[in-house]
Amino acid sequence: MTEVNVPEIYTRKSNTDHNGRRVPVPPTKKFNYGTAGFRANATYLPFVVFRVGYLAGIRARHLNQTVGIMITASHNPIEDNGVKMIDPMGGMLDAAWENYANLIVNASDSEFLERSQEFRRQFSGRVSENTNVFIAIDTRPSSRHMEEAAFCGAQCAGVGSRRLGLLTTPQLHYIVRCQNDPGYGSPTETGYYAKVHNALAGLNFVTRFGKAYTPTLYLDCGNGVGAQKFPLMCTRWSLLDVTLINDRDALLNDQCGADYVKMEKKFPRNFDEIQAYERCASFDGDADRLVYFYRDASNKLVLIDGDKIAALFAKYVTERVSGAGLNDVFTVSVIQTAYANGSSTKFLKDEMGIHVCRVATGIKNLQKEAIKYDIAVYFEANGHGTVYFSPRFYEIIRTIINHKDEIDGTIEIKRLLCFSKLLNTVVGDAMTDLLAVEMLLKHYDWTIETWNNIYKELPNVQRTLKVVSRPAFQLSADETTCVKPPKLQEMIDTIVSKYTYGRSFVRPSGTEDVIRIYTEAATELDAETIANEVEAAIYDVLCME
Repeated sequence: MTEVNVPEIYTRKSNTDHNGRRVPVPPTKKFNYGTAGFRANATYLPFVVFRVGYLAGIRARHLNQTVGIMITASHNPIEDNGVKMIDPMGGMLDAAWENYANLIVNASDSEFLERSQEFRRQFSGRVSENTNVFIAIDTRPSSRHMEEAAFCGAQCAGVGSRRLGLLTTPQLHYIVRCQNDPGYGSPTETGYYAKVHNALAGLNFVTRFGKAYTPTLYLDCGNGVGAQKFPLMCTRWSLLDVTLINDRDALLNDQCGADYVKMEKKFPRNFDEIQAYERCASFDGDADRLVYFYRDASNKLVLIDGDKIAALFAKYVTERVSGAGLNDVFTVSVIQTAYANGSSTKFLKDEMGIHVCRVATGIKNLQKEAIKYDIAVYFEANGHGTVYFSPRFYEIIRTIINHKDEIDGTIEIKRLLCFSKLLNTVVGDAMTDLLAVEMLLKHYDWTIETWNNIYKELPNVQRTLKVVSRPAFQLSADETTCVKPPKLQEMIDTIVSKYTYGRSFVRPSGTEDVIRIYTEAATELDAETIANEVEAAIYDVLCME
């Protein structure tokens, strides 16, 4: 077995950035593969991306399937970049291989040569026409350089690689899934658009029309890849009148994008002229997050985040299931994290009668829980999510359609099926989620204000608190209860009990020595006060340790 021939520019010692500058990265600098893969300032990443490319090639050989590599840093500043692997069914990388990624990336140059050989021996597999690494990039100036690094890494693993160029992250997830599962669709960007167009036409055919809903939408593209790809998806569908704003590459995520709107609670740049109650939406940099917003009569921003998108989808799905008389056939649930607004949980449970499950933060945890149900709506509050439909769901729907004369509710079945095919069910996809939202608003004949008023969010506060040792904080499985330090949860419970609808939890960061604090209450003042008291409690407990 020959030793991996690593180009000098992709070593730690001679790591070379996209501007041709040599930026050595000492072995003491460590990286961590999280939900979003590896992310850092782009100058440090070429050697990282090369090694991920190599590991992706090894995984493709081991599974005899196609895997993906996405070069993006999503909502991060333009000077950052990142790399993540996509597994054959379009999902996130297997947890065990996250550890392998950390091992191979954090190795010194000499250790990498040893570990790369070890991995190749341990995960040896034949190379066939199925063994590929598909690579896609976002619009960052460093992405082309990273693409070449990933391509070279995969070649060193002895597998074929395809540079798919500029794609949204969800598009690559979709294409990888289709390559390994042809029944899901055609594994091309064109195939992605064709599937969406067909589903959209079908859903539009069985969707009623009203007078309140208008097709006008102002879309903040975050100056990201969505600005180039969303128009391609709408070329054959003229029912939506979209004005693209922030559609240049140079100012990626600069005072714009879904994360900016959600976290800062501010209008994106270039939205000053938008009138009150005009419907607006925002993508993040790689178009996997979606939020809606509008300007109210007092000129304030009203945010509609992932919680309310999930509520809209859940309402539509459960009403279709009920209308088709299938309540006793399908299991339906909404999967949330602790960051979901308490009012959304109450609306889903008490007003809609929908089962709600809460899991730990991270899209992987949502997906893991979702597959336990026939239909599961899962969104993070940041606007990243989709709806899962099980193989059993499709089997039953096919059987029903084949015997459609024998049942009532055929129109509801068709609506449900078209809705399922419109969504990118592999992963959260801002573009398909947006089209789904628009079709449901049209179905209900709702304005954006009507949608927002299905429930009133509890005011909430999020803070970050620096600590010396985040491992001192341990949480329950759903991250709503602090197990250690032992006295902290008791103090939090006492604090929130003094306020109407008070709720708070603390959560250590996965990568930094900080603790994140979330609070909500009936008023903004109470939410702020709870945050202040919880912050003080954390310091008190740490002083007692």
